[in-house]
Amino acid sequence: MNTLRTAMLLAAMTALFMGVGYLIGGSGGMVIALLIAAGTNLFSYWNADKMVLSMNRAVEVDEKNAPEYYAIVQGLAKRAGLPMPKTYLIDNPQPNAFATGRNPENAAVAASTGLLERLSHEEVAAVMAHELAHVQHRDTLTMTIVATLAGAISMLGNFAFFFGGNRDNNNPFGFVGVLVAMLVAPLAAMIVQMAVSRTREYEADRRGAEICGNPLWLASALNKIARGAEQIPNEDAERNPAMAHLFIINPLHGERMDNLFSTHPSTENRIAALQEMARSMGSAAKAGRRQASPPPIQPEEPSAGPWGKGTEPAPPADPSQPKPNPWGRNPTGPRRSKGPWS
Repeated sequence: MNTLRTAMLLAAMTALFMGVGYLIGGSGGMVIALLIAAGTNLFSYWNADKMVLSMNRAVEVDEKNAPEYYAIVQGLAKRAGLPMPKTYLIDNPQPNAFATGRNPENAAVAASTGLLERLSHEEVAAVMAHELAHVQHRDTLTMTIVATLAGAISMLGNFAFFFGGNRDNNNPFGFVGVLVAMLVAPLAAMIVQMAVSRTREYEADRRGAEICGNPLWLASALNKIARGAEQIPNEDAERNPAMAHLFIINPLHGERMDNLFSTHPSTENRIAALQEMARSMGSAAKAGRRQASPPPIQPEEPSAGPWGKGTEPAPPADPSQPKPNPWGRNPTGPRRSKGPWS
């Protein structure tokens, strides 16, 4: 089904590309646009993920230079039954993350340094579980190709004025057609992005909550990321707005998340859906405990969360010694306060 939807989306984007070409250059412009669209589709399938990572200046990390971050992704991928994706770090203070790649075997996930610094361990895990849900649902190919084609359509519309509108280009609409292309092409591309991203985010939230084990972790993370995106600009995303729908939260500074033309659904609605999911899971767990016989009393052990067995509590830290950095990079300042599940 996802393959069919991807094919239909590519056909729609190609038709939109050809329509813009016809408005600018008539039948000749439409043929040229078709050739460009075909080339863009082929390029996007094989290289769009690399281009998106490059635009965001993402750097690949491993268990040596980012041990805890890498271990989180590794544990989540195992829980989800996915191959271990390539793991990237983006040196950007805005908390955010995205996934890309044409299939689970060639997937990549990326988180910003701002995300790792501002969120707790559990919240980071929930965000990366959301991104792995996109990988599992094979959303990454569709969303990455849409980002590439939307950028190409917007660029074509922006440059329409410079190579369209004269009598020699066989344009039946003249300057009016060029003007329509300039105004409508970016808007149409944005609407397609919005339609693709909004429906997929809710499903990725649900599956991500299942993978990490607690919907409230993701709800808290979304709240923090949304507030961070409003306060901290992402210059790379501002230069390439066609990539905005790839991120877990709209990275464009000053954009309201519930805007009519936002590429993401309302953060408040997403949080409400996750809270309702948590209540449903809690009710089901209570019902199961009532039906089961009381378990024997066991010695209390330290809580370990979803990552493994508990360990003995560590001795009090010496305040004169620097704290270890779990993310494998030099901190730029004091760690911010952690979330409610730390």
